Amino acid sequence: MQSPGLSADDATTAALELTAVRLARLAGEQICRDLGTGPGVEFKSPWAGAEANANPVSDTDRRVERLIRAQLASEFPDHAVIGEEYPASDASETPFTWVIDPVDGTTNYINGLPLFASSIGVLFRGRPVAGAIWCAATHVLRPGVYHARQGRTLHFDGHPLERRAAGAWRGLASEPGRAPTYGNLWDTRVLGCATQEFALVAAGLLRLAFIPRPALWDVAAGLVLLQAAHCHAVRLLAAHADTLLYFSENDPPATLARWTEPLLIGDKAALDLALRAK
Repeated sequence: MQSPGLSADDATTAALELTAVRLARLAGEQICRDLGTGPGVEFKSPWAGAEANANPVSDTDRRVERLIRAQLASEFPDHAVIGEEYPASDASETPFTWVIDPVDGTTNYINGLPLFASSIGVLFRGRPVAGAIWCAATHVLRPGVYHARQGRTLHFDGHPLERRAAGAWRGLASEPGRAPTYGNLWDTRVLGCATQEFALVAAGLLRLAFIPRPALWDVAAGLVLLQAAHCHAVRLLAAHADTLLYFSENDPPATLARWTEPLLIGDKAALDLALRAK
């Protein structure tokens, strides 16, 4: 993977962060409105070994992505857009790509479990530079937006947020269920919402998260939040583990949209413990 060259300037990333926050709030408002009406549900192709109804998509997923895409087409018509529910829009002349997860945790959402989120990330030449994640459940027991930009601190709803310090008790880690890998180090939880796991690791409510099959839209905004909170995402490759900082700037959006690699996310101390336990 070739490292991106120049970084976007701070004034540009500040403006992108503000837009990402506004769009994430807009998505959250639509999600909450639809929750009260009971959105329609269809099913996408299940992953290998899963039941036919294991991969739902709601009307809200598609409605929110169309809403965000329409806003971006109006404000940044020359920027590329990658989203979960619709094909990537190619814009080969621009260094900027918006990455949208309209509703992450759809299974939680359609069951009324308030562990779902909407994520808006921005890449500059493949490097995440701004991100905002609206979460239905947050550390202040209400919906809100975690956000950051490259080189700056983590914020929540416009205010700086200091990462929660570890206590003397066992902290929490999230990972898929059944046979937890890290249960000897932390108490484990299954959230079913990768973007929320990024936000909660950045905020310090989770010490670690193992995400085995993330898509680009699960991580683009979350990587910015992690870096702002001095946390990291480690790529679990066959031969070695290394830190995920950016994506290929040479791949067209349609190729970039197919990215997936298993990740561990957390602060350095938690990652060191987890990697030694592998």
